[in-house]
Amino acid sequence: MSHLFTVAIIFTATSLLAQQTALVHYVQPLAGTAPSTTAAALKHGNGTELNANTIPAVGLPFGMTQWTPQTQSSENKCVPPYFYKDNMFSGFRGTHWLSGSCTQDYGSFTIMPVTGHLKIDIAAYATPFSHQQEITAPHYYRVTLPAYQLTTEITATLRAGMMQVTANKTDSLYLLITPNSDQGQGFIKVDTKRGEIYGYNPAHRIYQGWGEPAGFSGYFVIKVEKSINTSGTFAGAHVSLLDSISNQKNLGAYLGFKINKGEKLRIRIGTSFSSIAGARQNLKAEIPGWGFESLVAKNKQVWQKALSQIQVATTVEKDKRIFYTAFYHAMQHPRLFNDVDGTYPRFAGNYQSEKIIGANYYDDFSMWDIYRAQLPLYELLNPKLINDCVQSMILKGQQGGWLPIFPCWNSYTAAMVGDHGTAFIASAYTKGIRNYNVNEAYRLMRQNAFNSANAKDYKDGKGRRALNSYLKYGYIPMEDSVPEAFHKKEQVSRTLEYAYDDYALAIVAKGLNKTADYDALIKRSLNYRNVFDPEVGMVRGRYENKNWYQPFNPSTKEPYITEGTPQQYTFYVPQDVAGLSGLMGGKAKLEQSLDHLFDSHEYWHGNEPGHQIPFMYNYTGAPWKTQLRVKAILVDEYSDGPGGLSGNDDAGQMSAWYVFASLGFYPVDPVSNNYILTAPLFDHIVINLPKGKAFTIATHKQSAKSSYIAAVKWNGKPYTKNYLTYTTINTGGLLEIFMNDKPAKTWATQSTDQPASLTHNN
Repeated sequence: MSHLFTVAIIFTATSLLAQQTALVHYVQPLAGTAPSTTAAALKHGNGTELNANTIPAVGLPFGMTQWTPQTQSSENKCVPPYFYKDNMFSGFRGTHWLSGSCTQDYGSFTIMPVTGHLKIDIAAYATPFSHQQEITAPHYYRVTLPAYQLTTEITATLRAGMMQVTANKTDSLYLLITPNSDQGQGFIKVDTKRGEIYGYNPAHRIYQGWGEPAGFSGYFVIKVEKSINTSGTFAGAHVSLLDSISNQKNLGAYLGFKINKGEKLRIRIGTSFSSIAGARQNLKAEIPGWGFESLVAKNKQVWQKALSQIQVATTVEKDKRIFYTAFYHAMQHPRLFNDVDGTYPRFAGNYQSEKIIGANYYDDFSMWDIYRAQLPLYELLNPKLINDCVQSMILKGQQGGWLPIFPCWNSYTAAMVGDHGTAFIASAYTKGIRNYNVNEAYRLMRQNAFNSANAKDYKDGKGRRALNSYLKYGYIPMEDSVPEAFHKKEQVSRTLEYAYDDYALAIVAKGLNKTADYDALIKRSLNYRNVFDPEVGMVRGRYENKNWYQPFNPSTKEPYITEGTPQQYTFYVPQDVAGLSGLMGGKAKLEQSLDHLFDSHEYWHGNEPGHQIPFMYNYTGAPWKTQLRVKAILVDEYSDGPGGLSGNDDAGQMSAWYVFASLGFYPVDPVSNNYILTAPLFDHIVINLPKGKAFTIATHKQSAKSSYIAAVKWNGKPYTKNYLTYTTINTGGLLEIFMNDKPAKTWATQSTDQPASLTHNN
């Protein structure tokens, strides 16, 4: 290795880190707003799974309400408020869209400025715009609307937003405010004396209990800086001078102003899930004045601080754009749900309020996805946030009676498969994040694992789906079609994921000295063996009599697999990779199976249960293949264009994978506190941890194209293992990775250098 080249890399990296004063400018909020163009997505994705379904969200990290330009007006499932392909702008939406999902918006409302004559039909007032007329950033959005001769801008805090409309000609200006209820519900009132408009849009459940009231609304209070000349309400095609309207289709309110060329109209908007008074209080606390530019600058600094928690250096600017865009997407959820005074709607309640003191209450946990990497990222970066999230899960369980599987819309959903609220809480517990009632958390997790809800509660989404079958057979047989679920059947995937959740709970049981529970759960964590067919070397559907489902199609989507194929899902055994290897016939067979998956182009990055797969070579005799496969995914499955994500971003999981993988380590099994090493994408990395500590990664490359690990040092001493621990990272220090152009085929191949698996611990 050239010493001068190494010195040059370190010098360049240090210089680049010193220059990073505007990380916000690397974020591209339009990424993921267009269908994916990656090869794997085109092969394995279909329909809505081809869309990342992100939006150009303006707000602050983990905020209550995001603000987005609106090109789609409904709250329908799988229709985000903004599509890149659209060319008609219909307002700024205060949205609660689950970023990167195929779900639906709720409690949203839209504000649209128009000039000239009053128009209340969206087909009449929606106006052409182009992407060349947009400026997008995490803290700010601007668009010029030529037909109306207006420039519109917005910025936002956690619970409030501020809009500024600049007139490019003297004209009449109208603001249209519309709650976006697809059910013809909601309320809006204009108070001209106070210069205030307020209202709400009731939220409705999805999946279990679909369409039923969710027990809360999206509330808003709008303040206008300028005196209102005229105002009224409307519904459908009917306009009224009445100051309020409720529960009619396409209802809304309008405000009219006279505005001169160059004049600005500013409005401030507060939001809440608890009440109109709460929205008013949130607005007063977060945006008390009318200084738009100063608020933009303040919000920019909040994002700059958040993004600066991880600083990366590279001469490849594209990689920095992808990285910080991914980091931004990983900060959208879970969603803050409480007002500034701690008030929030009771979980699964009926317009009842609760209050949290000294913490925040969060919801919209896309838990099938985010327990894998997005939440583990913040176990490192923000343990206080994670603690609040665990506390929020406990509160949900106490208020609703059962720990929720997939809590969104502040309700039970029973969406997807698995019981990964348990995996998340266990992961936090093993990392010492425990400033909550641990025994109560365990009680709720145990109830999910050992008990089935009564028929009424089960239908409402409480408890594990098909638990009785799982406990009786050690797997979910094909005869159980899992009727009370949005995702029906998918028996093998459920079996595999319950086995992981049982393992996660077993680790907590062991920590709490609950020996009998530990013994039962650790045995159940091996249930993946019961759906593994040694004849085909993969998982497979199975009947009650233990016969295998026929025919066996390893590379096609099967009814017993969730959003994938048997070949892909076979590798979902994160708790016991060595055990899976043994079933296949040893490490060499595991390596061959992984090779076949990748070489036959059957790996699909757009489906989360496969996210650990490329890192599993570290459990074989060829860790260098992890480096090969991960690098290929980083390059092929992510880009900085609007179609730059290979599938639904799913509340930031797809993006969090990129963050971890590009840094050079990934939590295949988050509960274990181990992170699998791979080659970092960047030359120099600084992760600023809580309590003033920093974890630094410096690469020493044989040449600019080096991408294989040859050796590792930790704080100057040789480090032979192919994984890191939470304690190692969290303590802070310097990890040096020496990289060559060709694979180092003897690096970290010994069993002692590889992470322990479940069967190694028993």
